Amino acid sequence: MNHFFARVSFRPLAAGLLIGCLALTGCSSGKWGFPYRAGVQQGNWITKEQVDLLRTGMTRAQVRFALGSSTLTSALHADRWEYPYYYQPGYGEAQHRIFTVWFENDVLVRWAGDPQPELEPFQQAKEDEKLEKAAEEAAENQ
Repeated sequence: MNHFFARVSFRPLAAGLLIGCLALTGCSSGKWGFPYRAGVQQGNWITKEQVDLLRTGMTRAQVRFALGSSTLTSALHADRWEYPYYYQPGYGEAQHRIFTVWFENDVLVRWAGDPQPELEPFQQAKEDEKLEKAAEEAAENQ
C-alpha cells in the first residue's frame, strides 16, 4: 500500500483544484449570474387598467374587486387603503410604487399614487418575447 502512494503524484489534483477555485472566483463577479441572486417581490401589482375602473362612490367591496385586497391597512387610518409594490431584482435597480385610496362613510372619495404599468408581469414577458422575435426576423430579412 505504501508503494501505491509513493508512485501517485498529487500535483495534478492540486492544480485541478486550484484552477477550479480560480474559475469560480472569476465567475462571482455578477457578470455571469453567479452566484444566483433571486429577485424579491412584495406588495400589490396594480395596472393602469385596474385604476381606470375606479369611480367615486364605489363601496369598499367594489374597490377590493377592482384592485384586490390592500397590503396595508391601519387601525389609525381605517378610511385609507395603501397598495405598495416593491421589486428588487437579483441584479439591477429596485422598483417601488405606491397607490392609495380614501373612503368616507365606506364609499370611495379619492385615490392617488405613482403611475401604474400598463401590463401584468407575465403579459410584459410575452410582449418582450414578441419584440425579440420580431427583431430577429427583421435581422434575418436584411
